[in-house]
Amino acid sequence: MTRRRPRLSLDAYERGVRERDRAVLAQAITLVESRDETDAALAQALLTRLLPATGGARRVGVTGVPGVGKSTFLDEFGMRLLSRGKRVAVLAIDPSSSISGGSILGDKTRMARLSLEKEAFIRPSPSGLTPGGIARRTRETMLLCEAAGFDVILVETVGVGQGETAVSDMVDFLLVLALPGAGDELQGIKKGVLELADAIGVNKCDGEGALRARTALHDLRAALRYLPRRRPSWKARALAVSGLTGEGLDALWDVVEEHRQALEASGELAAMRAEQQRSWMWSLITERLERWFRAHPEVERRLAGIEADVVAGRMTPPVAADELFAAFTAATRPP
Repeated sequence: MTRRRPRLSLDAYERGVRERDRAVLAQAITLVESRDETDAALAQALLTRLLPATGGARRVGVTGVPGVGKSTFLDEFGMRLLSRGKRVAVLAIDPSSSISGGSILGDKTRMARLSLEKEAFIRPSPSGLTPGGIARRTRETMLLCEAAGFDVILVETVGVGQGETAVSDMVDFLLVLALPGAGDELQGIKKGVLELADAIGVNKCDGEGALRARTALHDLRAALRYLPRRRPSWKARALAVSGLTGEGLDALWDVVEEHRQALEASGELAAMRAEQQRSWMWSLITERLERWFRAHPEVERRLAGIEADVVAGRMTPPVAADELFAAFTAATRPP
């Protein structure tokens, strides 16, 4: 059995994060990811102390189907940002197996150059079977990295279909990577994803892919003209990029900065982040209610039998849900 590293004091966590101690930052992230109730209380106290030091970073979500080259792209993009004097944190979400619950957590090996840089921090985290292909505590991790002085937070999603919506609720800028030459590019990207994207990067535009990338760009730009704007002050862009050669990455960062300036000038950035805070609050409420519901003695006592009836076809899921809720409310209703 792996021995758990002892918890630090609240003061030690705060001091270490503010002083940019990478080891303490990693321990603080482990703390906020913990499902232990004692850890949760300490984590919330830490986040409350660090909150005044957060909010200044560029928060960029990066998504795309598996195989589009997200890790290679992030490795090169991160190196380009470091050359501009930025401190870069990458929150790379690894899919958890629905069978074993495990995950690979191999992003540090896939971002070989960036992982060696002092001004970069890569944190692979398991999605933990969280819907949307993001980790359970991505928001909290993002705040810790901001408090540790990182200028750019890159959140890489699993790319499972729901990740775009989930990550768009916590970042300022959503980049969708597309792969040219994989068939009809517009069929490969759902309309809902196009509507969420602040930019679409057609990746692997180098070498033999250059011609296919130009064709894909033409189709995507035509499609974007017919979609409503997500933000009144911003029209989504499509551009060619290459994680292998770095082509288009400087132009992409210019687009990220232009987007930031547009949203700040219109007041939409402040409104968007306020709405994200509200969404975060409700996601936590939903999580705690489900945990409370499942742990309730009467629900726990009846759950296995009702689930068996549903699986066997003896009871419909709506009736099962009604029975469990009735058991929960009857046992929790005040006298």
